[in-house]
This record gives sequence, C-alpha cells and structure tokens, in this order.
Amino acid sequence: MLDSHAQPPQAYGEFSLVLDPSIYEPLPDDWLIGITDVVGSTSAIRSGRYEDVNYAGASAIAALGNAWGAFDFPFVFRGDGAAFALPPQGLMVATSALRQVAAFAKASLGLELRIGLLPVGEIRAGGRDVRVARYAASENVTFAMFSGGGLKWAERQMKNGRYLVKPGRYTTKPDLTGLMCEWTPFASQHGQILSLLVEAYENTRPDVFATLARRVLAVFDEGQRQSHPVPEDLTIPKYKDAYVDPQHWTQVAANSDFRKYDDGLRLTLDCTAEHIAAVEAILAAAKARGEVNFGLHRQSHALMTCLVPSGRPEAHLHFLDGMGGGYAKAAEMMEAGELAAVSSR
Repeated sequence: MLDSHAQPPQAYGEFSLVLDPSIYEPLPDDWLIGITDVVGSTSAIRSGRYEDVNYAGASAIAALGNAWGAFDFPFVFRGDGAAFALPPQGLMVATSALRQVAAFAKASLGLELRIGLLPVGEIRAGGRDVRVARYAASENVTFAMFSGGGLKWAERQMKNGRYLVKPGRYTTKPDLTGLMCEWTPFASQHGQILSLLVEAYENTRPDVFATLARRVLAVFDEGQRQSHPVPEDLTIPKYKDAYVDPQHWTQVAANSDFRKYDDGLRLTLDCTAEHIAAVEAILAAAKARGEVNFGLHRQSHALMTCLVPSGRPEAHLHFLDGMGGGYAKAAEMMEAGELAAVSSR
C-alpha cells in the first residue's frame, strides 16, 4: 500500500501493461480523493466554449500542483474536469486551491465548477476501491492510472450532492502558472478524432475486461503512430511568440495523455472510419454480453491544453480532448446506455 513517504510506484512504459489489475497499488484509507467537473459542460461546448471548458478542467491540476509545491501526486485530466489523490496533510491546501479555482472559473470563464473531496476510506465503505499505477509516457513524464471503481463512485456521490466543497466567500486567485493553451486545434490527419470511454460492468471479471481492452488497443495500434492525435509536424501557434523547435515538438507529442486508464479506457485518437467501425463492433458485442458500457464521439479536431511545471519544465504535460464535445459527449452516450440498461431490468 502507498503512503505519503513512499517512493513512487514503478512506472510502466508499455500502455497495455496498465490493463493488468495486479500492478495497481491501493491508496491508504486516509488519503483524499478529489473530483471536479464543469456543470453544464455539454451546453457550453455546444456554444463553442470547448477551450474554456478544457481550461477549467485542467486548472484544478495546475492550482493544486502549484499550491502543493510539486506535481508528484496522482491525477488525471478528464476534459471537463479532473480527479486526483493527495495524502491527508494536503486537506487544507486542496480545499483552498479548489475554492480558488471554482471562483476563478465562475468570475473569469463564466463556468460553474463542481468540486468533491472525500477520504479513500469513505469510498471503501461504499464498496469500491482506489488503486493507482503509473504509465511512463516518456523518460520525463509519467501519468497516473486509476482502478477499483472508486473515482466513478465518488463522482456519482458528488453529483448527488455529497462531499461537496462549498465555495469560499473570500478567495484569492489560484496560481495557474504554467497552464496555457498555445496551439490551434489539430485537424484529423486520418479521418476523424475519436473520443472513447470504455468501462466494465460490476460483474465483469478484470481479466475479461483487460482482454477486451487489449483488442480495442490493437485495432488503433494499426494506425500510424498508434493513432496519436498530435501531428508530427509543428502545428499553428495562437500567438506569434509561441514557438518550439521540431525536436521539442516530438517531446510534446510523447508527453501527451492521449491514452489513459481511469476506471476504464479513456482515449483521444486520430483514426480512420474503418478502425472506428471495427472497434465499435467489438464494443457493441461486448455490451450485448453484459461486459462493458462505452461512449464515443467523433469530431474533426483535437484540443491540447499544456502544463509546464515551473520547477521541472522538462516534465511538461499536454492534456488532450476532442474539440466537438470530446469526453463530455462520450460520457453522455455512456450515461444514456446505463439508463437504458437499468430500465430494461
């Protein structure tokens, strides 16, 4: 079991390895789990405010890391929000930083950011777990992967009004140093940008889900650069003074979170219509067998929100989502599938 003084767990350089449930380590009961999401993100995206939604989603990670003094805690970007884990001594830091982010989102972006914060022990009492592994995207960057169903359980509780962090009356601006959106959206090079979420049903054995997920990844791995959505050539900066050399751009692509495991697969990919159709057929069959639920959304462009930690600029992180709704639209499809499954019982 991890503790606040332990060395970080081993990072795995091959993404398929994070599908193995045995590599995940449980977090201690007293650790904190935080969840944020933009209320009404789908309508905001529909009105063309996708960049604001993504910026609000990533701002919690930036503010927490800057307030904590390091980005060594587990976290995951979810498009219209984020999830993270901190040791118990981070309670005051997390509460203050998240209140600042919520106030910033409302005042500067016109978005309501919902925030939940609870101990891991509460999640285990609810019958779920939070376990963490690390994926080494490059030699300088690792991304946390989560399993156990705990984040999904916590998110549902938060949306039902539990464990919410109430907005503070008086807050200072959050420290968002290093958070930036410097690049115009990336057009698909191979057909469509796909946002895909795949989660196992509760009665699905972990090995069954792992086998299915590997089949899905194998299809996308047939695409150029494993269907990576960040183009090899330099894209167009929003600002004239934003420039990186070709070697650094290669590192940007390597440090991008286009593949994640967050109580299920979370993927942003540039792929052909044939690859999408093949994967959709695989997942539809698995859903009919009662093994998984999934949501997907197709769009023309991908978005990238960048985080360059001031203490470790070489560990720059690049968060990806689809421009036309991305993970928020894929989650909407998944939720519709869950409701249909419940009503048919």
